[in-house]
Amino acid sequence: MSAKFGPAGNAASFKEMKYKGTLDVPEYIEKMGLDAYEYQCGRGVNIGLEKAQEFGKLSKEKGITLSLHAPYYISMSSVEKEKRDNSINYILDSARAVNAMGGNRIVVHTGSCGKISREEALSLAIDTMKNALSALDAEGLSHIRICPETMGKINQLGTLDEVLSLCELDERLLPCIDFGHLNARTLGGYRSEADFLTIFEAIENRLGAARLREFHSHFSKIEYTSGGEKRHLTFEDAVYGPDFEPVINLIVKKNCEPTVICESAGTQAEDAKTMKDYYIALSKN
Repeated sequence: MSAKFGPAGNAASFKEMKYKGTLDVPEYIEKMGLDAYEYQCGRGVNIGLEKAQEFGKLSKEKGITLSLHAPYYISMSSVEKEKRDNSINYILDSARAVNAMGGNRIVVHTGSCGKISREEALSLAIDTMKNALSALDAEGLSHIRICPETMGKINQLGTLDEVLSLCELDERLLPCIDFGHLNARTLGGYRSEADFLTIFEAIENRLGAARLREFHSHFSKIEYTSGGEKRHLTFEDAVYGPDFEPVINLIVKKNCEPTVICESAGTQAEDAKTMKDYYIALSKN
């Protein structure tokens, strides 16, 4: 086993290389020299199960690890019970789709704080997460890992501490550590390897070595304002960061085998390959 690298959705080069649809993705990912792909369902789970199965079959043939990003409108911390219940249904839809693909990870945004305190929002999200796990169990989908994501805007639920608190509920839960988001919400707080080491240590201390080894990850450089995340950038950016090298250094030093999904703006496949190449070179030393 080793770390896997791939893009979130399709980079601009997908169309430039004359590829068209979902079933072309595995060939594209292989051609780009990558081994992971995160299927995007941010605006809803709109892939049929048969197509999902065919996509999964083609991906498996090429050794591609699949994950799925659940809808953005999930709000596990909403004060409205109906919205929380709907969120469980969206998680179920996402789990069914990724299961048909042969993947076992769905990435979830947990919600925002709105007009309630962070503590109240987290308490609601924890309750919704418990119910979501029960719903997965009832569907025979208890093997699907929900990956709550660290978020980039300061008013969103999703600090490192909050994500780890959610993951403490059940060993099936894996943190999705978005290093760009964490850097944005701390207004550039992650620069050195020592800065990033605090993230790795927090995961290990709170969730144990096994989940540190297999954590899920998003990476991109992100522009931010006083409120946190503004927009995703590419690795060409020299202003905002964060740099990927300290993160990959720590992945190798700590013998981690995460799935690293690149969310650069339009160059996510190329930037994922840059990270993979660096990882491979470092692993050989």
